[in-house]
Amino acid sequence: MHFKFSYVLALAMTGGVALWMATGTVVRGGEEDNPNSTPPPAERQSSSGENLFKVQVTKLVARDRSATLEIHGRTEAHAKVQVQAETAAVVISRPANAGEQIAKGDVLCQLDAGTRQAKVLEAEANLDQAELNFKAADRLSQNGYTAQTTLAAQQAGLNAAKARLQEAQEELKWVTVRSPIDGIIESPMAEVGTRLNVGDTCATVVDFNPMIAIGQVSERNIGKLSLGMPAEVKLISGQTVQGALSYIGPAADPDTRTFRIEVEIDNHDGTTRDGLTALTRIVLPSEKAHLIDSSILTLNDDGQVGVRAVSDDNVTQFHPVSVMGGGDDGMWVKGLPDTLDVITVGQDYVKDGEKVQPVFKTAEAAQ
Repeated sequence: MHFKFSYVLALAMTGGVALWMATGTVVRGGEEDNPNSTPPPAERQSSSGENLFKVQVTKLVARDRSATLEIHGRTEAHAKVQVQAETAAVVISRPANAGEQIAKGDVLCQLDAGTRQAKVLEAEANLDQAELNFKAADRLSQNGYTAQTTLAAQQAGLNAAKARLQEAQEELKWVTVRSPIDGIIESPMAEVGTRLNVGDTCATVVDFNPMIAIGQVSERNIGKLSLGMPAEVKLISGQTVQGALSYIGPAADPDTRTFRIEVEIDNHDGTTRDGLTALTRIVLPSEKAHLIDSSILTLNDDGQVGVRAVSDDNVTQFHPVSVMGGGDDGMWVKGLPDTLDVITVGQDYVKDGEKVQPVFKTAEAAQ
């Protein structure tokens, strides 16, 4: 009996399918239902004869880290006084000029005395008369010829005469306006011929030595500072000067929550000027910290940032950290034990409390 080749091929294929189905190997959803299928990485190591998942580990050792606090601010004169007139009069002379160095007590403005000298002489004469009246009343009182009330009235008159003389002398003294501090006269000054009323400015005197570098420090860092700490101040003019922390504000600014600080700078040569932009650097006390590569940081189930390490019995542990800062050589963190075996590769593939096989390697950041 003659069969076509196509019939023979169809029968062969049908037999092959039936034989494959008889083996019991079935594929569902693109995955073979086979106990020998590809397992996860940790299970693959176990099936290949290794009992534990391998992780790369680096031994970290804490080091002393000295951080530098940078404070942006400006320079400010040690003292700046607007010297004001205490009496009303016309400026008749001005012995000092703007820009001059003067000493405490030097004359800035001389005002017209007017009749003030005459008022002093009048007050002195009234005082002499009051003293004679009081002495006469006192003698009569001692001899019983006058009442005690008369003596008391003469005493009051004497006291009033003394007060009027002191007032006239003060008024005369005020026509000479003197500098209350050493310093340099700042422009502008009152011109000759100008009438000054009480409270008007004759001149402004600025004391530039010492100079002060001021700035604001956050509430997070203010506790790290103490009076007398050395500081370096870099000015926008290019100067770099040394100073010491002389003032720490006792209360924070309610709007910015920052504290005012002042660094005192020696300026005997007058080269540091008032109002310059300044960058103050203060080296903070050293503290123990670890230098790590930021790539080893991970998160725990609570969202905390930290590192995953292995204990002496090779069990994984999570350690939260606080980031202190960083640079080109790594990131500084605190909150870890002084010595710790940290997982640098594989920390995201294991869970806390899991036993692993550590493979040690020196951290690049710690070199």
